[in-house]
Amino acid sequence: MNDPVNAAPGPARTVSVSVNGEPREVAPGTALDALVATLTTARSGVAAALNETVVPRTRWPLTPLSEGDRVEVLTAVQGG
Repeated sequence: MNDPVNAAPGPARTVSVSVNGEPREVAPGTALDALVATLTTARSGVAAALNETVVPRTRWPLTPLSEGDRVEVLTAVQGG
């Protein structure tokens, strides 16, 4: 029988985060750049915030996601 309370400790299989207000599961160790790549192919005009703090693009690969993180990804659009 599966007993989650007394289960042997081990690495989590997924990490629950919020992306643009929607729940999403990612693999443990997923960095912000990998998540953004699943949302847009735009090479410029993209900004990302983690827990209401803007993360510079150069830091995305160095920013791992943790359980409960809130991510907002914005893409600039030209127009008038």
